[in-house]
Amino acid sequence: MSKKKFTLPDTDTLPEHNNKNHKDELWLVNKRLALQIEDRKKRAAELVIANKELAYQNQEKEKRAAELVIANTELAYQNQEKEKRAAELVIANTELTYQNKEKEKRAAELVIANAELTYQNNEKEKRAAELAIANAELAFQNEEKEKRAAELFIANAELTFQNNEKEKRAAELLLANNELQAFTYISSHHLQEPLRKIQVFSNRITTDEYQNLTDKGKHYFERIEVAAFHMQALINDLLTYSRTNVTEKKFENTKLNDIIDKVLEDLKEEITAKKAIIEIFGNCTAFIIPSQFHQLICNLVSNSLKFSTTEKTPHITIESIYTKPKTKKNQSFTNYCHITINDNGIGFEPQFETRVFEMFQQLNNKKDYKGTGIGLAIVKKIVENHNGMITATGKPGLGAKFDIYIPVV
Repeated sequence: MSKKKFTLPDTDTLPEHNNKNHKDELWLVNKRLALQIEDRKKRAAELVIANKELAYQNQEKEKRAAELVIANTELAYQNQEKEKRAAELVIANTELTYQNKEKEKRAAELVIANAELTYQNNEKEKRAAELAIANAELAFQNEEKEKRAAELFIANAELTFQNNEKEKRAAELLLANNELQAFTYISSHHLQEPLRKIQVFSNRITTDEYQNLTDKGKHYFERIEVAAFHMQALINDLLTYSRTNVTEKKFENTKLNDIIDKVLEDLKEEITAKKAIIEIFGNCTAFIIPSQFHQLICNLVSNSLKFSTTEKTPHITIESIYTKPKTKKNQSFTNYCHITINDNGIGFEPQFETRVFEMFQQLNNKKDYKGTGIGLAIVKKIVENHNGMITATGKPGLGAKFDIYIPVV
């Protein structure tokens, strides 16, 4: 705020008639000064918050102003003081202006700081919300982990139990294999020896004494020969079944059609006698045991010929293609050789689809269809030796179908 400087004239040098005018002017000046002081008081009140020094100076000005009103005679001195105060006020105003600018800067900085603080608070709230969600997710995951750990503990206990059971089964299987080998030896020697004697003496009776037998005796004798023949077939099938377990397993990459051709050559007489039509499709190469696979194909084709009907010509199709098994139990990505043997024979009821592979399982009349009931059990054992799968499907009067899957190495 700018200030005007008032200089009082020397009263001693003025004429007497001018004293009254001078006093009036002085009174007006003093009145104006008083008004200015009041105005300064108002300004000082506005500035008191910002600066303690300015408040102190305003108090000093108020004191000086009060002293100036009371002590008109000391006007010169008071004017000098006013000038000092005015100079100090200029300095104070300059300082106040500077401080106001600094305050504005601080205020601007405070606005920025508040905005930054608001942003940070918002970010903290977001982080807190995210942390709450993460904590909930972590708690859920921990619960899931605890569940999995409990399940794993149960699974481990079950696995331990299963391993113990497997070891028991392995020991039992080893014992059974040993017993089977002993049985195979007995079958090969001790059982076949008396059977051969029965067959030899039966042959002699047929040659030398058959004409001396009564009709009933001939009938009984024929029953003996049939029983001996059946026993011989049963022993041979049991030996074949046991050999699928104990024989050395030499796998070779073999074309299946080569084996099929050999089987058809071996069964040529039966095929010709039945006037059977056999069609072959595809030609997979698989890593197999040739001798066992020859037995497998031979058993299945023989079955199809045996269980054909007299009403229609036997028709057998054999197909081998590369594929992946489409079963619920096996979702492997391994390539398989899929062998299908289909016929138009007597078939069987669907409820027997798994029972046909059981030992000594004969679904038909033994008088009409002779056999030991071991042929398909041998087939299944050979498939298992190749880590494969076999299924059977059939309908009475519409034939049977066998699907075999052998993994391709």
